[in-house]
Amino acid sequence: MAFAKNTDSDSAPPVGAVSSLKTARRTVQMTDIAHMAGVSASTVSRALSGSALIPEATRQRISEIARSLNYRVNVGAASLRKRDVHTIGVAILGDSMQSISDPFLLSILGTVADALDERGMSLMLTRLRESSQGSLTAMLDSGQVAGLIIIGQLTWHAHLNALAKEGFPIAVWGACLPDAVYPVVGGDNVLGGYLATQHLIAQGCRRIAFFGDTSHPEAGMRYQGYLQAMQEVGIVPDPRLVQPFLFGYVRIRETIDQWLDQNLTFDAIFATSDVTAISILGALTERGISVPSQVKLVGYDDIALAAHVHPSLTSVRQPPDQAGRALVDLLFDVLQGKGRRTVTLPATLIARDSSL
Repeated sequence: MAFAKNTDSDSAPPVGAVSSLKTARRTVQMTDIAHMAGVSASTVSRALSGSALIPEATRQRISEIARSLNYRVNVGAASLRKRDVHTIGVAILGDSMQSISDPFLLSILGTVADALDERGMSLMLTRLRESSQGSLTAMLDSGQVAGLIIIGQLTWHAHLNALAKEGFPIAVWGACLPDAVYPVVGGDNVLGGYLATQHLIAQGCRRIAFFGDTSHPEAGMRYQGYLQAMQEVGIVPDPRLVQPFLFGYVRIRETIDQWLDQNLTFDAIFATSDVTAISILGALTERGISVPSQVKLVGYDDIALAAHVHPSLTSVRQPPDQAGRALVDLLFDVLQGKGRRTVTLPATLIARDSSL
């Protein structure tokens, strides 16, 4: 359940409802109304959706407080309980169309679609650019979707926190950040980065390059694991061996070639996605650099193609089937007024020819 300010109303709040007009004009969270009514946030959610489980007197008290603050109920979340809206939105964050075609994301989407179908719901897919943050609120306020599953975080973390604090029904695939107040499903990225780097070190590698944007929440955590494994054995990381770029970057091959043109010394590469790793494999092969005899290579996600390229790609596996179902479960927890949860999925190293 969420609330958005109704700027069309000029009515003043009744005495005792709020301490001042300034308080009334700020963004109200569900917890504020719950505190004023002396009930839980989930009770507020159910009361404002018209649930018969809440006594009439309590429903009336909560509704009066909400009205006094000139706020309205989020249409999408309320409609789901009334079974009027049977669509869940899935928003992929990113400025590149390639992000939608990423094999790992497609696997998550397939599982999300299956899990929604089992609940009698359909899926509406959209892609949002960095400048489209207002679109998330608009989709929910319009009532076209009952809730949103958001794939990725980019630089939207603060905005996603704000949406969750306002009670908007969302669930996010991304990094499990410690200060997140929105429900999130993500892999154990620090462990995954550690396992990949530890494996390369065990193969005798010491000059290990890292391909990924460390400012990106998930890649940044994988970089933490990379550094941890290096530091454990006393390897001082060389900053020249860190090549940043975002997931799904359309000029990925150009970036790889420019990095290779520097003629740096390295004996291994850890890439934060399999798509990146496979592109690196092609670039190395074209330059006559043998994988794994000269350079060992590890990717991330363990997409189906990883086992079929030559040489087959060592990768850190994330379970997309678990990810999709967990996202749907967490979103429905929010829609039913339950508490926020974080689900951290396991990371497992799958060793293949590219690193052995």
